[in-house]
Amino acid sequence: MARITAGVAASHVPAIGAAMDRDQVGTDYWKPLFDGFAWTRDWITQERPDVVILVYNDHASEFSLDLIPTFTIGCAETFAPADEGFGPRPVPVVEGHPELAWHLVQSLILDEFDITIANKLDVDHGLTVPLSLMFGAPAAWPVRVVPVAVNVVQYPPPTGNRCWLLGEAIRRAVLSFGEDLNVQVWGTGGMSHQLQGPRAGLINTPFDTAFLDRLVADPQALRRIPHLEYLREAGSEGIEMVMWLIMRGALGADVEELHRHYHVPASNTAVGHIVLRPPV
Repeated sequence: MARITAGVAASHVPAIGAAMDRDQVGTDYWKPLFDGFAWTRDWITQERPDVVILVYNDHASEFSLDLIPTFTIGCAETFAPADEGFGPRPVPVVEGHPELAWHLVQSLILDEFDITIANKLDVDHGLTVPLSLMFGAPAAWPVRVVPVAVNVVQYPPPTGNRCWLLGEAIRRAVLSFGEDLNVQVWGTGGMSHQLQGPRAGLINTPFDTAFLDRLVADPQALRRIPHLEYLREAGSEGIEMVMWLIMRGALGADVEELHRHYHVPASNTAVGHIVLRPPV
């Protein structure tokens, strides 16, 4: 049977991808950020996941204000890097896992989640930057991916509690899939940041650090954080952190923290990263 072996969370700042694409990883500005992912790159080489269920948000690349699904699952064979206005990132096409994706869709809809089915989906930096952080710049990604896109752009986004419940439902779906697969669940986005207005550049390290602590020690408290608190404490884009709760909900009650990295700033964003292991 399929099994969930780890949860990974990471920010998906577009400037991180640009730094990698422009060979700036070793510069004074970027090196401290990338050094914090070295442990994970070594670890994931040993773990060799078959599939990553990658929770991210689209940044008006595939979806626009004309169509804004709350939860979308990509069921295609492949997902092309999106053109975000300056051409697609020079990264490999993402290979999907349609069999697992369709199983997730069926299981989640029968579990009373209204899932949008995407049989074609171009993926932007929200999905490709985390892959680059974990795997570098390979000729082909060494893992198949099931994209799970979440609306955290247009109000109202889903609550943290609803995201947690979706994670629990994803866990049930994966464990009921008959193929022997090593599956990881990744949550992306965040941490605190605001890109516009009088508070542009906001970074709230105490809030971010407490969030990372609670992912391990008190995740139930994170389920209750209201939208307004994310806005006030983490900036207008801090709501992306609810996507981490989908990952955390998929791991079960207790987890072991394997690695953590926090860095400010990357562009004008706080970068967070954590690797968690569920009970065996």
